[in-house]
Amino acid sequence: MKENRVGIVMNGVTGRMGTNQHLARSLMAIRADGGVRVGDDETIMPDPLLLGRNEAKLRKLSERFGALPWSTDLDACLGNPDYGVYFDAQTTNQRYEAARKAIAAGKHVYCEKPAAANLAQAVELSQLAEKAGVKNGVVQDKLWLPGILKLRRLIDSGFFGQILAVRGEFGYWVFDGRTVALQRPSWNYRKADGGGIILDMVCHWRYVIDNLFGEVTALTCLGANHLKQRWDENGKAYRADADDAAYATFLTEKGAVCQFNSSWCTRVNREDLLVMQVDGTEGSAVVGLRDAKIQSAADTPRAVWNPDVDDPTGYRAGWTPLPAGETFPNAFRAQWELFLRHVVKDQPFRWTLREGAKGVQAAELAMESWRKRSWVDVPKL
Repeated sequence: MKENRVGIVMNGVTGRMGTNQHLARSLMAIRADGGVRVGDDETIMPDPLLLGRNEAKLRKLSERFGALPWSTDLDACLGNPDYGVYFDAQTTNQRYEAARKAIAAGKHVYCEKPAAANLAQAVELSQLAEKAGVKNGVVQDKLWLPGILKLRRLIDSGFFGQILAVRGEFGYWVFDGRTVALQRPSWNYRKADGGGIILDMVCHWRYVIDNLFGEVTALTCLGANHLKQRWDENGKAYRADADDAAYATFLTEKGAVCQFNSSWCTRVNREDLLVMQVDGTEGSAVVGLRDAKIQSAADTPRAVWNPDVDDPTGYRAGWTPLPAGETFPNAFRAQWELFLRHVVKDQPFRWTLREGAKGVQAAELAMESWRKRSWVDVPKL
């Protein structure tokens, strides 16, 4: 059995997402399963090197996963020829400089979204990577969620006919940390640290819409800073000046109207933390993170507006759940496997730094729309 070892410098992996999704559920899970199989007698085996600033956290994480190598020296890691891939899951404000160094060192680069703190930096990174000839990618994990994969199949089968509109609801109540511990990092709610739900979530909605419903051509967004004081991980009060909710509408080249509400200040009264309803001429679907249900045109009840009497129609009963069927892998792992195949076998991988820059572009335009209280066009990058 031929084993292609891929050394990966994993920067910022001590954070919540880096540890849980990228290290534990992706790369270490791949290693436990014997690598990514690319043939009857060939595999790809990821070999992580943990990089960060906190020695105690790195040491603890290393021990948890079987004495993985670790370092606090970015330059030394980038100078190590045994590690050809650089992965970045740091806070957004730190990503540009480190990724720029990695590209200059000739490393293939894969990073969390947003690809950078602003569009100019995101575009520059993509141009530098393309000029250097290094393979590159940005995490776009929502595309591999079971619910989204089921939606993709419905679209490809023609189930919807013409897609008319999409309504997405995302979010949950993030505790302020005063009496109940916050469940997200405190930097998410400080502008100076790159926080804000628009930069975080509009990047997601851009690639979801582009890949499923047509390229975004215009948008409007109203942001909000609902909770202006929070308490950090040490119980210290701070000014939470970043947007913690966003109410956005996107138009696509195919004529679909896509509305997405994103909030860390809402209590969940829906079937999942993310729910999308897609309406088409021939049918509709409601999808969550894992499940999906549909209603065809033939099964659509004839609704009649009459608020003076109880409505006898059981609307929820008219939807058909899609069968569970196959088991889907972790969404982050699925994209990691594709990126590793891209690095080793040069298989196609379209979720590049340039695609990631589109998300940053949409976030910047959403903030511009909020400032101007107006629609803005989305030019092609």
